[in-house]
Amino acid sequence: MALDPYFNRQEGGEYAYTIEATKLKFGIGAIAEIGHDAKALGMTRVALYTDARVSKLEHVDKAATAIRDAGLTVEIYDAVEVEPTDRSFLAGAEFAHAGGFDGFVSVGGGSVMDTAKASNLYATYPADLLTYVNKPVGKAQPVPGPLKPHIACPTTFGTASECTGMAIFDILDMKMKTGIAHRELRPSLGILDPSALATLPALVVAANAFDVFSHAIESLTAKPFTERAAPDTPALRPIYQGANPYSDIACTEAIRLIGSNIERAMKIPEDISAREPLMFAGMLAGIGFGNSGCHVPHAMSYAVAGLVRDYNPKGWPSDHALVPHGISVIVNAPAVFRLIGPAAAARHLLAAKAMGADIRNIPEARAGEVLADQVIRLMRATGIPNGLSGLGYKEADIDALTNRTLPQTRLLDIAPRRISKNDISDLFRNSMYYW
Repeated sequence: MALDPYFNRQEGGEYAYTIEATKLKFGIGAIAEIGHDAKALGMTRVALYTDARVSKLEHVDKAATAIRDAGLTVEIYDAVEVEPTDRSFLAGAEFAHAGGFDGFVSVGGGSVMDTAKASNLYATYPADLLTYVNKPVGKAQPVPGPLKPHIACPTTFGTASECTGMAIFDILDMKMKTGIAHRELRPSLGILDPSALATLPALVVAANAFDVFSHAIESLTAKPFTERAAPDTPALRPIYQGANPYSDIACTEAIRLIGSNIERAMKIPEDISAREPLMFAGMLAGIGFGNSGCHVPHAMSYAVAGLVRDYNPKGWPSDHALVPHGISVIVNAPAVFRLIGPAAAARHLLAAKAMGADIRNIPEARAGEVLADQVIRLMRATGIPNGLSGLGYKEADIDALTNRTLPQTRLLDIAPRRISKNDISDLFRNSMYYW
């Protein structure tokens, strides 16, 4: 049963998909139970990862107190870099290796959770940094076995790192992002407590929301899992499998929840009833794309973040230039949707409808345009920069951006149509301005 013609079986093609996710706990006040959860996972000596800003917030204190109250030892590592690098991954791994911990807790955004994943990996199975990193940058060797238990507690809602087997970072010498992808990186438990979102500045909320949007839309419009060749053995089935019926359901609802709540959540920060749906949407999209995968906007985003020169967004650390992940993704997305819309027209229209668009009588040829228009409308309403130009990029940067995107084959291959080098250059050119 295909459920949707998009998933029709093909000769020699994949015939099954897996649905994998971290065990998750969701609810206001759930962070108070982390001591019980850590003890149940067998932790006795805990490394709590966070960053310098988040370490000063109540959420970290609540977590550390609950862990100590459960009779466990906890040491706090607050040197995580926002938008982590190879340098900060190695520093986190050194702390983990020296500490002899038997469990990890991460309290923070995607940078914190990803650093804790990498620290757990390299402390448990020491190796050269590039050993486990995705090809073609690294060797992509599989994680040798289970990692120590890890409880991930997001204080944002965009990355959904608590749901995934991904850890993303910048390689400083190459000025590009890459990552590690393996099922063993998935945390043992994710605790999603929406009260953590109360202190997020408005632009941070917007960037997180657009990260969720892009996760969900890219997953929904990805190549169907049935177009992949069937693996020789089930063990070789990739972590990113392509669009599938389960990811469709989760991601469509995530798009609807973000579109319905983002503007209210930005305007009335103390209204947790508007921010709670955003965290739930991030979780849904995380489970969805964690099994299906993202494609071109994310592939482009790594170059955008890696080559940044002087962009310093309000609400993030100002000691170095950075492009927050949700912004680096969404500035490319409208151009991508316009290009690939005809290759998965019904799915682009479904995403636009979930954002509130009237899709009656819209021809398939305009599907990508309609979705792009919806995204641009929300970008303008929420203060997202006007394309790459708003981040300081110019036409002269297109070749460098293109060349750093080409190695992201793991992502580009999931797009619903083939993406050439010329396509990528044109996409960057068409992402410079939207209004």
